Amino acid sequence: MIVGVGIDVVSIQRFTGMLERRPTIVERLFTAEESHRHDGRLHGPASLAARFAAKEAIAKVLGAPAGLAWHDCEVISDEAGRPWPRLRGTVAAASERRGITRWHLSLSHDGDSAIAQVVGESVPVDSP
Repeated sequence: MIVGVGIDVVSIQRFTGMLERRPTIVERLFTAEESHRHDGRLHGPASLAARFAAKEAIAKVLGAPAGLAWHDCEVISDEAGRPWPRLRGTVAAASERRGITRWHLSLSHDGDSAIAQVVGESVPVDSP
């Protein structure tokens, strides 16, 4: 059963400006694993903007409760490049309260827009 759907759009130009004005914001918003590619290089501004949009979309699925910590929601990529949310702490607890057991995440960026769509689903533990 779908518990919630979240979507968020980020202006890449505005996000890039924020990164230029406040370079330490990367460490505040992202863990080292999610802000860097598999080869160790920092993701570009468009990819970081899409990951930020995913964090915002996940918060929307959860009802945007107060007290969510940025680092408690990671958007990581598997070896094939597919993005996955990894939750812990405050975000995992909010997800558990909502009964969400499975997440679906899609990221995209083109031109000046980065977008994320997230679906939180409640699936019985014995389901595939």
